[in-house]
Amino acid sequence: MQHRIVVLGAGYTGAIAAGRLARRLHREDVAITLVSAEPDFVERVRMHQLATGGDLRPRPLKEMLAGTGVAFRHAKVTAVDADHRTVTVTGPDGTGERKTEELPYDTLVYALGSTWTDGDVPGATEHAYEIAGRNGALRLRERLARLDAGQPVVVVGGGLTGLEAATEIAEARPDLDVALAAAGGLGDWLSPKGRRHLRKVLGRLGVTVHEHTTVTGVGADRVTTADGTALPAAVTVWTTGFAVHPIAAATTLEVTGTGRIVVDGTMRSVSHPDVYAIGDAALATGPGGKPLRMSCASGVPMAWQAADAIAARLTGGKLPTGRPRYFNQCISLGRSEGLIQYVTADDRAVRAALTGRLAALYKELVCKGAAWGVAHPTLGMPVRRRRTVRVPATADPAVATAA
Repeated sequence: MQHRIVVLGAGYTGAIAAGRLARRLHREDVAITLVSAEPDFVERVRMHQLATGGDLRPRPLKEMLAGTGVAFRHAKVTAVDADHRTVTVTGPDGTGERKTEELPYDTLVYALGSTWTDGDVPGATEHAYEIAGRNGALRLRERLARLDAGQPVVVVGGGLTGLEAATEIAEARPDLDVALAAAGGLGDWLSPKGRRHLRKVLGRLGVTVHEHTTVTGVGADRVTTADGTALPAAVTVWTTGFAVHPIAAATTLEVTGTGRIVVDGTMRSVSHPDVYAIGDAALATGPGGKPLRMSCASGVPMAWQAADAIAARLTGGKLPTGRPRYFNQCISLGRSEGLIQYVTADDRAVRAALTGRLAALYKELVCKGAAWGVAHPTLGMPVRRRRTVRVPATADPAVATAA
């Protein structure tokens, strides 16, 4: 009997995990199913480009996975029963109708990721635009296209997403009045060199920066700050953080207060040994026991770790012992500028930083490399063993996942 592996979510982490499993295990021994609510792979790290008019090449998941041994299921996950090892999904049945059914699994890889959160700020949901996904980016794209010259745009959030959004909009639409509202100091986690370059680029692009500014309300034509100041905003772009998909919190899986699945060093659920969680949906620790941040930089090595651990447990191989670590933070500042901040293994900035056009090219190569890894799921990814391994014919799925 084939061991059934179901992977939920086809973002960077889910798609890469499914492909890596297909490379490590024999097709006749396992049945790998990748479930996604989107028919196409979405390059989430490029949503600020899409929002400002950039054209991204369509990447149909069914075509990308053809010949890999991974079955693609276009469906929305509506529930997970971690005790009975089933997933409820709803999707097209091929006749134009939608069908709800249960998918049984022996091993589950939960990679449903995250979306934007309004942080309970009044008016944010009603009036702000987000770029955490394709639909949000397209909605913002349409709104920006209708803005007349001189109209104000306020990007709320001074993290990586906010910096990329503000600079991308300012570069694409130099006729707009773009402002950035950051709760802390501008780039205060960066090295001195990184902060200097960031200020230089924002200044050249004409972006007004409001540091140490907390937005407490969003209206149709303004944002209100904690000190009562009203900042004009024909468009408000909300980039203050992410919230995980709520499905995990509704299960018996052990989760944090924010709904992230608690996992061990192999990305395995600490409460359900047949469930693995990766990417933004999981709370995993890196060097020094520090929680990994929500990012592609965390998610991809988490996917490798989980896939290698699953393959090892199913075949009696050696479990991975290393932990995901960081090397740099890659920030695009428009199409022609960038900032690569080098960091310690636990994500603290060091003095070294790469800036300018070379940094922009570096970031572009990182983005293309991540997409290539998804488009070629059974090629090019580092593995600890080159040969494909087989699930022992005598292995019972329940025993294998509990080992």
